[in-house]
Amino acid sequence: MTGFLLQKLGVNCLLLVLVSMVGFVLVHATPGGPLAQFALSPGMTSARLAEIAHGMGLDRPLWQQYLHWSARLATGDWGRSYRDQTPVLTMIWLHLGATAQLGLASLILSFPLGVALGIVAALRAGTRTEHLASLLSVVLLSLPTFWLGLVFIYVFSVRLGWFPAGNLTTPGHGAFMDHLRHLALPSLTLGLVSVPLWSSYTQAFAGDIWRQDHIRTARALGVPAWRIVVLHLLPEALLPLIPVAGVYLPTLLSGALVTETVFTWPGIGRLLLDSLQYRDYPVVMGLLVFSAALVLLCSLVAEILHHLCDPRLRG
Repeated sequence: MTGFLLQKLGVNCLLLVLVSMVGFVLVHATPGGPLAQFALSPGMTSARLAEIAHGMGLDRPLWQQYLHWSARLATGDWGRSYRDQTPVLTMIWLHLGATAQLGLASLILSFPLGVALGIVAALRAGTRTEHLASLLSVVLLSLPTFWLGLVFIYVFSVRLGWFPAGNLTTPGHGAFMDHLRHLALPSLTLGLVSVPLWSSYTQAFAGDIWRQDHIRTARALGVPAWRIVVLHLLPEALLPLIPVAGVYLPTLLSGALVTETVFTWPGIGRLLLDSLQYRDYPVVMGLLVFSAALVLLCSLVAEILHHLCDPRLRG
């Protein structure tokens, strides 16, 4: 287990370095580079722009800039926003809570629905029920997140007036129920588009387990189907979903960017989009490294939990 952990840590650190290098090069390759925002300032001259570049160390070779930036990153200095000089880490922390709430709410919705849909499809293989479950998964998978969000806003906010159309809370209202009403539509949007992920994997795992000899023996002995599903099929089918959960985070982050934009939800995705539009590259790079580190960490934790929970993987 120790060797496995050290190997995974080494690979993840290498991947994080590669992601940061690619992101750093791409930022400098964009038109105007990191100085694009300063170049747009009224009255900016070439001499003043060169002075700013020298002060920020942007006139040095690119590899020296990367080493300097990564060294500061390792010490906790992630730079400051061009907009208001707020530390990048502070900005990420202030927006992380909203994304975490949205992600947790969508997971609470999508996981049970996806697992239930996958179990039903696996138990009714070759029947009309399986075809309907598969069709529902395909439909949910095909729905664009932004389109689904706009439909929900039109139906439940504009037409029915049941839920707010966006933002975290209503100005002047800090009640818990008011926050839940704002959370309902974005979490429903992100949760529904995540259902096919859980249902497809669950159907594949549960289908294989349902055809195994010990399940067939229990069914032949007259054990009730619900008892077989609850006590045997479901625990065995959920075990392989642990590493899948590590893959779920990138999907959640990419979907959250669109969802947060549609519902003006002040999370990490909205911060990234605003920073790209403003060309606030310190924040963009900070979010890139933070997201990559979070994805790799969740994937590593999922693999470790899978090894600990599955006795077949213990060496």
